Amino acid sequence: MRPLILASAVAALATAGLADRASAADHVAIATPSAVPASDSLLDTLARSAPKLNRKVLQLATRALACTMRQPHARPATLSVIDYSLPSTEPRLWVFDLARNTLLFEEWVAHGRNTGENLATRFSNREGSYMSSLGAFLTQESYQGQNGYSLRLQGLEPGFNDRARERAIVIHGAPYVNPLAATGQGRLGRSLGCPAVRPAIARQLIDTIRDGSLVFAYYPDEDWLRQSQLLDAGCGGTHHAQADAQPAQASTGS
Repeated sequence: MRPLILASAVAALATAGLADRASAADHVAIATPSAVPASDSLLDTLARSAPKLNRKVLQLATRALACTMRQPHARPATLSVIDYSLPSTEPRLWVFDLARNTLLFEEWVAHGRNTGENLATRFSNREGSYMSSLGAFLTQESYQGQNGYSLRLQGLEPGFNDRARERAIVIHGAPYVNPLAATGQGRLGRSLGCPAVRPAIARQLIDTIRDGSLVFAYYPDEDWLRQSQLLDAGCGGTHHAQADAQPAQASTGS
């Protein structure tokens, strides 16, 4: 499956707040928006462009985006959403252009070897756990490493992913992210905790989202949903996300 690179008219960004908690080497040109509110308008527009992405998950991602943009100098050009409640054999990574409100990629993504088999069930922020981490990340610099062209991530959620950089949790291409092989073995190959993608699209995806864009990794983990400040209506108040956050068909085990 090739990445989706879609052209459409630029959608107007509403200013409403969080009323209801509510070739591969070439990179995709992304304009940087001046502001991206977590409005119903933004949610509706992105949801229409990615009908297979659970709306509740996207709603949480746009909420985290709005909170992140309260931080100084945070102006993500793209929003990447990973839904780890889906099986690894299905596309579960979506990348949106926030200036044009269009879908750029819909892709497969691996989880950590100790996070589960086809279904992800366990997550960690601990070094050596070989598990994936949940929550919001900002992309940082790209580099050439042992897994080829890669992208460093800064975890924004204390206790859940803030050790991502020291754990070397990065986005990179990996040959085990092979959808055809996954049909025979019942799952994608697994990483040491990194959200690895297909080698064919790795460089293009990395160049599209590097340098300050938001990556949001979801799973219906009760502790994270309850404690994440980026999912709070006040971006750090007392209201919790748990009650309205879980998709009806979220996976809980393998």
